[in-house]
Amino acid sequence: MLKSTFTALFALSATCLVAAAPVASTPAAAGGCDPEAQLARMTDAEKVGQMVMAVTHDGPDGMPDERTRRSIQELKIGSVLTSEPRTPGLAARYANRLQDWARPGPPLLVSGDFEFGTTHNVREGTTPLPNAMGLGAARDPALARDAARITAAEARAMGFQWNYAPVADVNTNPRNPIIGVRSFGERPDLVSGLTSAQVRAYRQAGVITTPKHFPGHGDTETDSHLGLPVVTYARATLDGVHLPPFRGAIASGAEAIMTAHVVVKAVDPALPATLSPKVLTGLLRGDLGFRGLIVTDGMEMDAIDANWGTREATVMAVNAGADVIMSSGEFETHVEAVDALLSALRSGALTEARVDESVRRVLDLKCRYVTTRRVSPALAETVAGNPAFLRRAAAMGRAATTLVKNEGVLPFDPRSSQRTLVAGVAQTDQLAQAVDAASKGPVARWQAGTTDPSDAEIAEAVRLAKDADRVLVATFSSGPLPAGQARLVRALQAIGKPVAALATGLPYDYASYPEVKAYVAAYATTARAQRMNLTMLQAAADVIFGARPSGRLPVTIAGHYPYGHGLGY
Repeated sequence: MLKSTFTALFALSATCLVAAAPVASTPAAAGGCDPEAQLARMTDAEKVGQMVMAVTHDGPDGMPDERTRRSIQELKIGSVLTSEPRTPGLAARYANRLQDWARPGPPLLVSGDFEFGTTHNVREGTTPLPNAMGLGAARDPALARDAARITAAEARAMGFQWNYAPVADVNTNPRNPIIGVRSFGERPDLVSGLTSAQVRAYRQAGVITTPKHFPGHGDTETDSHLGLPVVTYARATLDGVHLPPFRGAIASGAEAIMTAHVVVKAVDPALPATLSPKVLTGLLRGDLGFRGLIVTDGMEMDAIDANWGTREATVMAVNAGADVIMSSGEFETHVEAVDALLSALRSGALTEARVDESVRRVLDLKCRYVTTRRVSPALAETVAGNPAFLRRAAAMGRAATTLVKNEGVLPFDPRSSQRTLVAGVAQTDQLAQAVDAASKGPVARWQAGTTDPSDAEIAEAVRLAKDADRVLVATFSSGPLPAGQARLVRALQAIGKPVAALATGLPYDYASYPEVKAYVAAYATTARAQRMNLTMLQAAADVIFGARPSGRLPVTIAGHYPYGHGLGY
């Protein structure tokens, strides 16, 4: 019944969205839109503007501000990554304003970073979906497709045509500080299958996908926002582990691929992929046969800016094979990116043929995916976060939640009037609210001041736990678990009450406190930005209080639990 209701409402949403019709296979099929004719009319400045994707900036009213208008009208940028409009209606009005500013020139490609649904950027009124690792734990391509379809329906309703997802990285390194739960898992077959399923679903729903981060960011120990990652594995490892998801995505019709600011020594020991002709032209275009659009990751990230400077790197990236430069900083950085490309074109550092090649790809996507410049804010509010989408997301969350260990502790009785203490280091209030929704008894909460609780803080948590009947302790890490969290779990376990531990982020936390008698993995919180996933927190609470868990580990907890492990009730 739930699935049929979801299917019916999704069909209704797609019917209402003219823009969500299947994408045209050629520009000619898209109502006669002609990239070659557009290209022939463009000045050099207009051409290089099409090659820059700029992050927007907002005014006090939440709408795009004067800096954004100047980016579109003066710099002639061709695509935008919106800031974070708060609601679906605001996002639709925001996109309409951007497209109005682009007239009479070509429309903009409006993009979002929607890895776990449009909630990733539009925080209120949208449908939070499982992170990729949650979908990997669910092991169901149909759920991955439904997640893409829901995201696409909401995105198109709000005026977005381009999504920087799915993450195609194979997370083989538990110490990876930036990918983690954003990856489907540690096995290339799992990641390939789910990546390909989502690429096909997005394409059918009229949204450009961008598998990332080529040729793989899953075995790094450095966050490329903060430094330059270098991987030293053999070429055979690259071919056998990290490239298969990208090969599958290309075969499934991916229209764009995002580069990684990572040095892959097996291909180019000197330059990160974003700046490397050997990686982008030799490997991606040559060996893998990709003919779509290559977009860089943010060029203001320290991996690039601190080593080459964004101006020089912008030209290097295009000469390496990139088509669109992601300018993710302030207005001045957008000016610098456009000026760097224009100066290079005029000086001969970039050839006209190379620039035209990239601009054709941008215009081709616009002809085939931008089927309307204006969307209805009222329809966006109706489609986004509708009850059927939310129910489907909740089912995905329960399918993803993994019961890793249970020595007679779980499930907690949801009908009991017993007092539950929820203790943690991040997002404890939201988890406590989920517990309150899943159970009958009173819920107390405690949160440490940092992710590494002090002994005094742990003592306070223990004092509160003594007044509770059962304890849920949540841990969170973006790499190795801070020692204070392991001490917290052990101290709570020692008081003799029923204690269950919940990993809200990476599932590897268990290795730091294997004494705990019940352990659940939720894959709910991303590492660097600690982006919270309310669907997964509620699903974890539901499972702890008796809903059936069906997730299986998409990674190995070394020395403890193998890939594919998962318990039930």
